[in-house]
Amino acid sequence: MTTNRQPSVSEQHVAGPDQRVIVRLHHRSSGASWQRAQHWLRSRLRSFPFAFAGIGHLLRTQGNAQVHMVLGSVAVALGFLLNIERGEWLALALTITLVLAAEGVNTAVEAVVDLASPDFHPLARVAKDVAAGTVLLTAIGAVAVGLIVFLPRLWAFAGPLLAGAR
Repeated sequence: MTTNRQPSVSEQHVAGPDQRVIVRLHHRSSGASWQRAQHWLRSRLRSFPFAFAGIGHLLRTQGNAQVHMVLGSVAVALGFLLNIERGEWLALALTITLVLAAEGVNTAVEAVVDLASPDFHPLARVAKDVAAGTVLLTAIGAVAVGLIVFLPRLWAFAGPLLAGAR
């Protein structure tokens, strides 16, 4: 969008070589814009209960999500017991989140497919299979991350015990 007027103090120009975009900076002293910001924030906060309800539905009704949650909790407990490092915590947290998010997307895809195509349809099957396959891929990745993070520590702990048992 191009305009010929001069910018005011409360505007910032972000320009590319072939376009000009004006970003208005709203000040707290501007009553109307402050009210819009408050309304926007309130409406975002009102959406949280729906998101938590979705997580609750996922964990109450989906057996695989429950298994992933238990295994994620075991991994977190192992992380504390084995005193893993910050980067390993990051990998663990992202992996657990990714698996649970994939499980959530799979559940949503299955619900929408069932709603849109109550009778058998080959494309409905493809959608469900691909969504489930995505969860499987993330779970395999989670196992790989778990082995990378925990196996050396578990081996260092259990190796001498196993060698002494011989």
